[in-house]
Amino acid sequence: MADPQDDVELPQATVVAPKRSRLSIVWIIPVLAALVGVGIAVQRIRSEGPTITIVFKAAEGIEAGKTFIKYKDVIIGQVKTIQFTEDYANVEVTAKISKRAAGLMVEDAQFWVVRPTISLSGISGLNTLLSGNYIGFQAGTSTVERSDFTGLDKAPFVAGQLGREFTLKAADLGSLAAGSPLYYRRLPVGQVIGFDLTPDGKSIDIQVFVNAPYDKFVSLGTRFWRVSGFDVTFDANGLDVRTESLAALLVGGLSFDAPPFVHDTTIAPPDAIFQLYNDRAAAMKARDAMTRVYVLRFNESLRGLSVGAPVTYLGVQIGEVIDIGFDFEPEKANIVPRVSITFYPERLLTITEPAQQARVEQFLKGDDKRRNAFLQRMIDERGLRAQLRTGSLLTGQLYVAFDYFPKAAKAGITFNRGVAELPVVPSGLVDLEAKLGSILDKIDKLPLDQIATELKKDLESLDETLTGATRLIKRVDTEIVPTLKTDLEALHRALGSMERTLKNADASLLGPDAPAQQELRDALNEFTRAARSLRVFLDYLERHPESPIRGKLEDKSGAK
Repeated sequence: MADPQDDVELPQATVVAPKRSRLSIVWIIPVLAALVGVGIAVQRIRSEGPTITIVFKAAEGIEAGKTFIKYKDVIIGQVKTIQFTEDYANVEVTAKISKRAAGLMVEDAQFWVVRPTISLSGISGLNTLLSGNYIGFQAGTSTVERSDFTGLDKAPFVAGQLGREFTLKAADLGSLAAGSPLYYRRLPVGQVIGFDLTPDGKSIDIQVFVNAPYDKFVSLGTRFWRVSGFDVTFDANGLDVRTESLAALLVGGLSFDAPPFVHDTTIAPPDAIFQLYNDRAAAMKARDAMTRVYVLRFNESLRGLSVGAPVTYLGVQIGEVIDIGFDFEPEKANIVPRVSITFYPERLLTITEPAQQARVEQFLKGDDKRRNAFLQRMIDERGLRAQLRTGSLLTGQLYVAFDYFPKAAKAGITFNRGVAELPVVPSGLVDLEAKLGSILDKIDKLPLDQIATELKKDLESLDETLTGATRLIKRVDTEIVPTLKTDLEALHRALGSMERTLKNADASLLGPDAPAQQELRDALNEFTRAARSLRVFLDYLERHPESPIRGKLEDKSGAK
């Protein structure tokens, strides 16, 4: 039987097209995060500077992610990686540079590792003791960008400093080194930054740097000289010791200044070339425009005479020695010492009275014949001669002195290869040696043996005399001295007795009531009366000269 439920119609499913739904809010956050990340990445890429590589010989003190690159103490980059080069000979450092410093990465930029350094020229990099080493940077002047560089072994001496470089020409380096100080009027104003041999290998080029603003004092007429350590000079002028400072004493140094006679104050351009002198005296020496060369031939040793020794005239320096050598005379089989000197006529003008300078200058600039005739006259009439003299007993250095020797033998000016040869006289030392030699010869001729024998006899006689005198002195001391002492005591007693006697005589003769005084007064009175009677008698005798014959006449006047 059929089921009644089979006749019920069931609902049919209808296919409906799905509706488009909106984006769920759940996806907003990831999308925003992705957008922010993309923006940050783009911003980072746009803000990042270039990546560069620096090749060093070693990576001492450099650490990836820690070591910075600094320019004027401002961080402009950081080391990212450190690895060997392909040949393992060097170290390649990769660093990220700040966007703002990207324009500094040019082909002549310089990099070096800054570390603590202690040397005789100074101490640097002490701040790295706490912060660690860093890579120093020096900007270049090129406009060509570059990303790979070779690091310097040492920091440049003038990194970031204003000033100018100059080159000095020298025969040798001496005690100079990179970093040696440079002085101007004893004020440190720069330093030596480098040196190298010239291409021909015959001299040294020394690069110096003068800091601003002192570089303006380097003019075309400036002269440089060494002040390395102690400048000890032994010459005919004596001993001269100079030093610039303690630093120059330890590591050497240079100094510069303009001589007072140089009036060219034009500032020297960068990289100008100057001659380096050995000392201040040589640098400050004036270059004489007028020079005359003469030759002197001495028949004595030239030991102690050196090139540069002064030539004086009556004590005033008028030139210097420029050459010392020998002249060979084959016809005489002789070799004669030769000294070439230069005479600076202009130096005579500086010590001449202003009223005579024009006349002297005209004479000095005249022809050679006139000058030679004047010299010959001085040689003939006044005995002008050249002589070697000792300038310093301490150093034994000699110099050439022109002076007058009226008793010198006659001589004249001779010419050899166009150069005038002036006459000379032996030095005082040679004369002294000759006199000493003559004295020694006379001493050698003395009969020294006979003199010694007679002297020995005289000494023996003197010894006997002294022995006798000693015995006599002893006898006097033992025999005569006691007797003499007794006699002196007796004499002393006699003198005392005499003194007492004199006192008693004084009392008896010279006292006011002494008997002798009374008797003396009576005697004087009697003498006075006798004198009076004698005067009366003489008066009478004068009136009556006949009385001695006839007798005294009677007085008749009374009889009448």
